[in-house]
Amino acid sequence: MSQQEGGRARSGLYLNPVGQRRLDFQQACGALFDGLRVAGGIEEAAALLDAQAPGVLVIDLERFEPEIDLPALGELVAKRCGAPVLALCPFTNARWLPALMAYGPLDYVIVPLGLDALADELAARLDAGFAPVHAPTPVEEDLAALLAVRSSAQQALLEADDAIRFGERLCAALLTWPGVVHAAMFQLCEGKDLRLEAQCGQQLAQAGARGLDLAALLGRGERLLQSPLRHAFPGLLAAAGGETALLDAPEKAGEAALAEALHAHGVAMVVGLPIPASGPGAPRGSLSLMFGARHTFSRAQLAAFDDLAQLAAFGLRTAELMRESEALLGRVTQLATLDALTGVANRRHGEFLMEQEIKRARRYRVPLALIAFDIDRFRNINDSFGHPVGDVALRTVADTARALLRSSDVLVRSGGEEFQVIAPHTSAIDGLKMAEKLRAAIEATEIPGCDHVTISLGVAQLGETESGDSLAVRVNAALARAKRAGRNCVELAMG
Repeated sequence: MSQQEGGRARSGLYLNPVGQRRLDFQQACGALFDGLRVAGGIEEAAALLDAQAPGVLVIDLERFEPEIDLPALGELVAKRCGAPVLALCPFTNARWLPALMAYGPLDYVIVPLGLDALADELAARLDAGFAPVHAPTPVEEDLAALLAVRSSAQQALLEADDAIRFGERLCAALLTWPGVVHAAMFQLCEGKDLRLEAQCGQQLAQAGARGLDLAALLGRGERLLQSPLRHAFPGLLAAAGGETALLDAPEKAGEAALAEALHAHGVAMVVGLPIPASGPGAPRGSLSLMFGARHTFSRAQLAAFDDLAQLAAFGLRTAELMRESEALLGRVTQLATLDALTGVANRRHGEFLMEQEIKRARRYRVPLALIAFDIDRFRNINDSFGHPVGDVALRTVADTARALLRSSDVLVRSGGEEFQVIAPHTSAIDGLKMAEKLRAAIEATEIPGCDHVTISLGVAQLGETESGDSLAVRVNAALARAKRAGRNCVELAMG
């Protein structure tokens, strides 16, 4: 065989990061080439490619990592400088092959392989002129396009944390379908009507053409089942009837204005795909795909439409479950931290917040006050008027106190009729003023069913080395003195 193939010397470039593998390849296969260069890194191989195009580029994938090296190796395959590419692919990591083939055609040998066997494989390819991998057939191109769309749609599904964001990502994925110029998703909302959840379109080439807005085209973005075009636009038909709608010429819909508007935006065909519900009943919504040219779809493409609709259903259900989960978590958090009767912080949460405020006061050297109060003779209210009136009194006292407090203050129900106020950035004197305002406001507030109530209060400021427990003991002692002093008054805790 001639040492020249099409005027190019039978030269080679071998790439692998391991020195011993480069040495072994040179010893086993060097004689097959007029000249063999080796590279230990991708950048070095790219420089050698630029300096002189080889007859064949051999990429030994052993010790390369797809997550790290794929983009750079892919660029190497893409630039190749006209040279055929042979990939030596470990049998344990065959996902290299489709990933690299996306950058350009290549041949491959599965390794490990003995050096003599590897030399035989390479010699056979060189003797055959290293015929390039055949160009993809239309069927293969069709399959590749479908797989790309499906992969993009699945990625959107992985991020289905919110229906609107999922819809936007899915529509962007649908735009990768060859020929699609606009994609949209409709969803059946809680009112049992249809709304436009998301849409995405490509920029049109015509000068002065504006992007297509489906809400403007359909005359509304919500209550679309009441739209006058519900019998003509495939996306609405699919959502209402649960069947795929394929409009291969806008005129066939029988709506001249709709056809004219679609043609004005470069749309020649529209497909509506129903998004199936989780069980029996109306569809969950629909997908709308608009094409810039008329297509005759293959069986695989029509099946792919169904797959995409199923993915949309999974994504919407996932988003719904996420929303329900967040609502449930919020409810559980509320139950765990708030008092059910008054809606203020419960004792356990109050203790946690108190510790946080003590740490903050220590760190920034700012004062912290604690106010404790309870309703005077509360047992008499329950005994005289009943527990429902007692509950009203507790809620009214809590509401009155909360209305007077600052946003940084925390009201805590620490016991039956006992409350605390955690007051950051508040000294003992300011705490006394705050307590007096609370006392006067609650005394003046009318309580349905029992006229008025009064409260007794204790105030304490956090000491420099004091713990939360010690602070609580001092403020409760001050509250007890207020009770002994005749109630409806404020006492300052002793240091």
